[in-house]
Amino acid sequence: MTTSLADQLKHAKQAMDKTVEAVKREFATVRTGKATTALLDLVRVEAYGNEMPLTQVASVAAPEPKLLTIQPWDKTLLKAIEKAILASDLGLTPSNDGNIIRIPLPPLTEERRKELVKVMHTLAEEGRVANGNASTETIGKIKKVEHVSEDEKKKAEKDIQKVHDDHLKLVDAAVKAKEAEIMEV
Repeated sequence: MTTSLADQLKHAKQAMDKTVEAVKREFATVRTGKATTALLDLVRVEAYGNEMPLTQVASVAAPEPKLLTIQPWDKTLLKAIEKAILASDLGLTPSNDGNIIRIPLPPLTEERRKELVKVMHTLAEEGRVANGNASTETIGKIKKVEHVSEDEKKKAEKDIQKVHDDHLKLVDAAVKAKEAEIMEV
């Protein structure tokens, strides 16, 4: 069964929307000067014989702009959580009082800010490539659609290109916003 050109366009747009959302999620895990719980989203804790996301074993909060707190649901995991945070490449130093883990966020050095901007640009490039792949794949499928005039195929290809370009602009806007956040002293 062949799908229509409109279905192809819809599918490509959904794939590109997912890519932009993934890039934004990745950006949320890049540290800036402000405390955000998303910073710890990728931290995995050794718990109950498995590696689990931190958010599945504790509640994470940002009660102050320069402080994160982690309240484990099981206090026996305090050491494992502390170890996981130290092992992450976030450059954070947790302190454990036996009930809760506090993570003060030190100000970023100029050098660290520049490193983080590079990481962000790498993440953004991965998003741009994924968008390009979705676009190329869809255009390839459009060319194979039968019982459709060449003019309709050309129009569909232009529509795909516009959706692609719009999504690249969304990624670029996210990069700009996050870069400003990182470089803010």
